[in-house]
Amino acid sequence: MADAYIVEAVRTAGGRRNGRLAGIHPADLAAVVLDGLVDRIGIDPTAVEDVIMGCVTQAGEQSFAFGRNAIFASKLPDSVPAVTIDRQCGSSQQAIQFAAQAVMSGTQDVVIAAGAESMSRVPMFTNMSFHKKEGVGVGPVSESIAARFGAAEFSQFGGAEMIARKHGFDRETLDRFALESHRRAAAATEAGAFRHEIVPVIVDGEPHLRDEGIRADATLEGIGSVKLLQEGGVISAANASQICDGSSAVLVVNERALKAHGLTPIARIVDMTVTAGDPVIMLEEPLFATDKALRKAGLSIADIDLYEVNEAFAPVPLAWAKHVGADPAKLNVNGGAIALGHPLGASGTKLMATLVHALRARGKRYGLQTMCEGGGIANVTIIEAL
Repeated sequence: MADAYIVEAVRTAGGRRNGRLAGIHPADLAAVVLDGLVDRIGIDPTAVEDVIMGCVTQAGEQSFAFGRNAIFASKLPDSVPAVTIDRQCGSSQQAIQFAAQAVMSGTQDVVIAAGAESMSRVPMFTNMSFHKKEGVGVGPVSESIAARFGAAEFSQFGGAEMIARKHGFDRETLDRFALESHRRAAAATEAGAFRHEIVPVIVDGEPHLRDEGIRADATLEGIGSVKLLQEGGVISAANASQICDGSSAVLVVNERALKAHGLTPIARIVDMTVTAGDPVIMLEEPLFATDKALRKAGLSIADIDLYEVNEAFAPVPLAWAKHVGADPAKLNVNGGAIALGHPLGASGTKLMATLVHALRARGKRYGLQTMCEGGGIANVTIIEAL
């Protein structure tokens, strides 16, 4: 089967909730990375055959063919189609995998996988509607689903607490991991590690180039003082991912496109895996998806040079590392979502931008990206830097 290649991967610097990016319409935020990607590569925009846009909260300004609206806001011609997909937090990671499948099959040759989310302007859950049935609110979980799983709702917060208990992580362990995320992100920023992957967003005439969520002065005591999300639990806002505004994009092509457009790839996609499991504990599936992906690729965790595991909640990457026997020094080497933010539908391509550039900067070969997703799903993508 033909290979799929990554030619370039970019992202915006994250914006804090109601921060510097909050004044930008989500379609315009998405357009920034579409334009930045095409401009950086120098490819003819008419060569782009599709845009696959990840977005979780498809409501309000992110509704009504959001991906297509991003095209209209960008420099791409109106002839470029787009589709908006939702695989929860893995939406744009799935966009990469769909794009790779398209170019590997030869159906298309040049596809942009992207994601955007303005969590300030379109808050989480605003796309969920409820109605009253005999005085009781009825939402996405039907009575039959609730009866099957013994749960009236599937809670990511509850799932994070379950993982912490199951894998034996106390609050101090989680808080120490959170502190390390801030330290690594701050160090990466000061060293210029994000310089190549970030495209500027012009805000009030000035380029936004630094992730707003990083707390270079964070302390264990400060993190430990943040109120727990539930009584008797271990999860707080400080050891969970930050609400974030941002966008990101990856250009995926096949060998035919490399030759036709004179492109130089920066990575090859080695394996694409998606699995699903328990929707109640929900966030544990990356552990088992990684097992499958490594088997498929004929690799061991020792063969992987760097891993990006989304820090939705601190117990997730910690449980993942424990389960697969990962080296903590290779995990989220430039910090993760606890410091940098988790812009939901944009996080998949955001993490890929960080992973591929971190591999190349270090002269390393294999990278693995995974994240937990609503409904007990997980994507894993393994790449080889070129």
